[in-house]
Amino acid sequence: MSAAIDPRTTTASGTDVRVRFCPSPTGLPHVGMVRTALYNWAYARHTGGKLIFRVEDTDAARDSEESYRQLVDALTWLEIDWDEGVEKGGPHAPYRQSQRREVYAEVLERLIASGAVYESYSTAEEIDARNEAAGRAKQLGYDNFDRDLTDEQKAAFRAEGREPAYRLRVPDHDLTYVDLIRGEVTFPAGSFPDFVVVRAGGQALYTFTNPVDDALMGITHVIRGEDLMPSTARQLALYAALNDAGVTDFVPRFGHMPLVLGETGNKKLSKRDPQADLFLLREKGFIHEGLLNYLSLLGWSIAADRDVFSRDELVAAFDIADVNPNPARFDQKKAESINGDHIRMLEPADFASRLVPYLHAAGLVANPPTAAQQATLDAAAPLVQERMQLLGEASGLLGFLFRDEVAYDEDALKGLPANAGEVLVASVGALELVPEQGFTAAAVQEALAGALIDGLGLKPRVAYGPLRVAVSGRRVSPPLFESMELLGKAESVRRLGALVEHLS
Repeated sequence: MSAAIDPRTTTASGTDVRVRFCPSPTGLPHVGMVRTALYNWAYARHTGGKLIFRVEDTDAARDSEESYRQLVDALTWLEIDWDEGVEKGGPHAPYRQSQRREVYAEVLERLIASGAVYESYSTAEEIDARNEAAGRAKQLGYDNFDRDLTDEQKAAFRAEGREPAYRLRVPDHDLTYVDLIRGEVTFPAGSFPDFVVVRAGGQALYTFTNPVDDALMGITHVIRGEDLMPSTARQLALYAALNDAGVTDFVPRFGHMPLVLGETGNKKLSKRDPQADLFLLREKGFIHEGLLNYLSLLGWSIAADRDVFSRDELVAAFDIADVNPNPARFDQKKAESINGDHIRMLEPADFASRLVPYLHAAGLVANPPTAAQQATLDAAAPLVQERMQLLGEASGLLGFLFRDEVAYDEDALKGLPANAGEVLVASVGALELVPEQGFTAAAVQEALAGALIDGLGLKPRVAYGPLRVAVSGRRVSPPLFESMELLGKAESVRRLGALVEHLS
């Protein structure tokens, strides 16, 4: 017997949309988890609905308060805000599963009373033995043996000291739903047996607590990873029972996002992969605007010819129905490129302020910077904003402006031409003639071009390479003449002379 889509499935589509983000606080926040939060948030903001943030923390052996705080930190940094839930409260509090045991016990009683859930006393060994005797494969698992136990049989089991688990009576017809991303999906009748919702001893399982919380909190759209799709059949079965028992009056819609693959191969991006570590990405210098933009592209696009867009543009365009069901691949270079585009979109003062933590971590500036350090940073930031992809590059690009002594990179020294000493000496002579008060980038360029290009007949790359190394210690640096203007005449000349001494 087949079943049509449950007619009680929600039709919510506007401000009545309610989605949720419900992670377990185990380990560090990772890319896959954050994309789940992002898609739920974007859909809520697009429809004018609400995002509920609750925490599934019933596994005392794995859950930790530290991980919970990191989850809150991650969403706060990314500016993924929520309307109800932990830290905010709301009409369905509490929003931590560890505080909702009485709620689950009450719902269980209602399902027992309706006949949807029954006591089960079978042990794993007894199930295996019955399957073997019946010629059934052990992999098929539970055989629904306890469905129709009499009161006498239950009493006999209790007399042996057994405590019952509670199983949901699974419908004997197909279960069908329309996935928001993948279209119609059917789970054939008999594809899974009656399953445990509460263990012997009273511990409610995820297969019970998750749908119960969704039902009681009025969640209309369950948007989650593809790896959870097999559990949808059990959720549909439980939802039917919750509706029949009057716990809720509708069934949510489900959407399963594609897997995120690593850069090579066809394996899911591991939580342990450095690319998946949200805080490591932040440490490297991703800004939240750039990272949100890139993560939104892991299964969705705003247009075929466009990859860079603002948070507001994402909200305006995002629809969960437009998500591609095919796996998405995390591309570090593309992520960094998009981040660089967003860095260039920042206001100069905002950009400069975001560099401070990275410069401070490298021991280059105080936090907050001194007046002198701030003045240097304000002048230098525009020189590197156009060429940075990650804020973590700040110490390498700007460090020379905040240090008295230049540390020369080995590859920079190896790349110097044979006549580097001659170039440096000629440069010192030219700069000595530039007045202190007129030591501007334009004046520096004019003086050096006259001495090196016109005077020595050098090409710009050969002429200015040694100067760049002398000033910054690197082959790649902010614009040379502007950097020398920031350093001033005396310091620029001193650094050129210092490299001459180093080479000799």
